[in-house]
Amino acid sequence: QVQLVESGGGLVQPGGSLRLSCAASGSMVIFSIASMGWYRQAPGKPRELVAVITNGGSTNYVDSVTGRFTISRDNAKNTVYLQMNSLKPEDTAIYYCNAVYGSSRAAWDWGQGTQVTVSS
Repeated sequence: QVQLVESGGGLVQPGGSLRLSCAASGSMVIFSIASMGWYRQAPGKPRELVAVITNGGSTNYVDSVTGRFTISRDNAKNTVYLQMNSLKPEDTAIYYCNAVYGSSRAAWDWGQGTQVTVSS
């Protein structure tokens, strides 16, 4: 099994930036072949997948973050990142990473997530 630890969240003003990290412990082989994604869950809303990166480095984003968020990965460090720029109040949520299969299903147990709050 793989354990996930997210970090890098915080309070930021609208228009600001944050870089989230997700470190996976366990099988490096499993991590390196998995498509990885960043999900977020805002209060009162379901968890949604916002960015995905395949093992080959191809990326895909939900429309609401396209052009503002960038997902990347470092397989040597078992880590996936989410660079978030031009943040908006509607980006406020707990952010989680996970392996992705199918269209948006998460493959592993969830980590604790990291809180992102965008507010002036």
